[in-house]
Amino acid sequence: MRMAGFETTQWSMILASAGNDAGSDEALARLCHCYRTPVLAYLRSRGLAREEAEDLTQSFFAHLLSQRLHQRADPDKGSFRAFLLSALKHFVISEQRRVGAARRGGGAIHVVLDASVEPASAPTPEEVFERVWAQTVVARAVSALRAEAAAAGKAELFAALGEFLFESPDGQDYALVSQRFGMSRNTVAVAVHRLRERLQQLVSAEVGCTLGDPGGIRAEVEAIQAAVGQPAPM
Repeated sequence: MRMAGFETTQWSMILASAGNDAGSDEALARLCHCYRTPVLAYLRSRGLAREEAEDLTQSFFAHLLSQRLHQRADPDKGSFRAFLLSALKHFVISEQRRVGAARRGGGAIHVVLDASVEPASAPTPEEVFERVWAQTVVARAVSALRAEAAAAGKAELFAALGEFLFESPDGQDYALVSQRFGMSRNTVAVAVHRLRERLQQLVSAEVGCTLGDPGGIRAEVEAIQAAVGQPAPM
């Protein structure tokens, strides 16, 4: 079920993008927007400077669209994210071969893909992709939660409580919010708890819409919770 105000990358949208009309073009644009940041982070972790990674990200999505690769995505074979990562890795390999051929032929070199620039303890490009995807999912969920609060006339309260979605407030925090909004501390605590529950529902909805098997939602959400705490190269 799609949650109110939550723009998701549903399989229905992915399948709709296989057409040749204006609606399919819009679906493709939304897909590219949803996954651009994880793709960019993956390429940055491969050793590319930001400008080079930006260019290659654009090239990857142009390749994805021109070759209609998204039409090969199958919800029965796993998440769209896994499909996209596989396509990205194949694209990088092709770029490495192209660069190598250009070197041998004396052509101009614009892209150098080199994972060796990172220390051995650094996360792999695949881990970076997964982490940034997780951060992107959570960010969209928070945006949806903010929109729901605004629609309910509680934008100001959400602004005050939003920082407690990931960090537990102390007694002083509760006291400040209680005084500002004329709420008891217990009411504030309940509001924070409900926001956290709603956030998890939104995250689960996003994850579920990109999986072929709904039974994998819990594992995906746990993976997101484990991943969101680390920064990514941007």
